Amino acid sequence: MIGRLMINLGASLAAVAFASSASAHALLQKAIPAVGGVIKASPAAIALKFSEGVEPSFSGIALATEGGASVALGKSSVDPGDNSTLVAPIPQPLKPGVYTVTWHAVSVDTHKTQGSFQFTVQP
Repeated sequence: MIGRLMINLGASLAAVAFASSASAHALLQKAIPAVGGVIKASPAAIALKFSEGVEPSFSGIALATEGGASVALGKSSVDPGDNSTLVAPIPQPLKPGVYTVTWHAVSVDTHKTQGSFQFTVQP
């Protein structure tokens, strides 16, 4: 009886451990420019660090002005040394104002996440 209880307990613990690792998502951990940040100069790129690797073909970054106008960005790609960092170049300097970054990411285990945040470029 105790042997059967130990087997059931072991199987339950294994199922919980597997479920925890299988339900992982690429969560935003850090952004440059920072979420809600105020910067004095236009950044050269937007870099988003996630909790796990992302698939660049299915992930992306968009940028808009406070009025909602789209700002052109270069093609998003992962950092060659860190597949959990998605980077989008900003080809033209940003004018002072509030900007909204909208992102979507597909993690290497195919889970989808998305979000947005703002930052401000000071005059």
